[in-house]
Amino acid sequence: MLDGKTIAITRSKDDASEFITLSEQNKATPITLPTIELVSKGEKIVDEFLNSVEQYNPDYSIFLSSKAVKLLFDTAKNIGKFEKLQLSVANTIVMSVGPKTTATLETYGIKVNHEPENHSSIGVGEKFSQINAVGKKVIIPRSGASNSFLKDLLNKIGIDVVEIYLYDVCAFRDTTQWNGFRELFSQNKIDGVIFTSASSVRGFFEIMHKDYEQPILLENLSKLSLVSIGPFTSEELKKFDVSYTVSEIHTVAGAFDTMKNKLTF
Repeated sequence: MLDGKTIAITRSKDDASEFITLSEQNKATPITLPTIELVSKGEKIVDEFLNSVEQYNPDYSIFLSSKAVKLLFDTAKNIGKFEKLQLSVANTIVMSVGPKTTATLETYGIKVNHEPENHSSIGVGEKFSQINAVGKKVIIPRSGASNSFLKDLLNKIGIDVVEIYLYDVCAFRDTTQWNGFRELFSQNKIDGVIFTSASSVRGFFEIMHKDYEQPILLENLSKLSLVSIGPFTSEELKKFDVSYTVSEIHTVAGAFDTMKNKLTF
């Protein structure tokens, strides 16, 4: 149990229900920190996706986040093209990066054919190696802030990739929700922070630098247990010269277990 421990996660309250439940079950106090905002590229994303499917005729659709799924399908609903999008995706073999993304796809009536054991871009690459998809074509709707790792990896395997950028990412602008965290942080009453994406790392430091000079921020963070959800999050944390532990299982539950081990042993 984590009696009396206070743990933050770099997600909004709406996206952190699993973390909140796990914290409460372990008698810890959860704090949610909305670090990033998605800025949609607008209604055109649906036509870009549909046109790419029509012209490119991909064998697979890959979804890397529940946010990308919701944005694409909700935008299609708003402009009266939901059924067309649904059919377009259903005519491909669908791969989801992990259980939350799978569950979101299913709410829109999309059957997921593949989900890697390792819930990350690396896991997606491993899955494609297992199913022998050399020469196949894939379409990936994703963030404009994404790196080229997955595309490069799939290209090396012999898979052709087209990416559709649905949104950009910026640091969360209304940081009044951070006031409680700021107060506890300044009093050294935060025990740990879980970082859930590379963009949330960037958002966290951009927001915190408004209140703290770099040396003071790093000194205060050195007193906490920091957990990274996976390798790309870790690569971003390295840039800020902080010590952290990488979760072996790249999920919120896996990261929580890693934090629990750090705080109880």
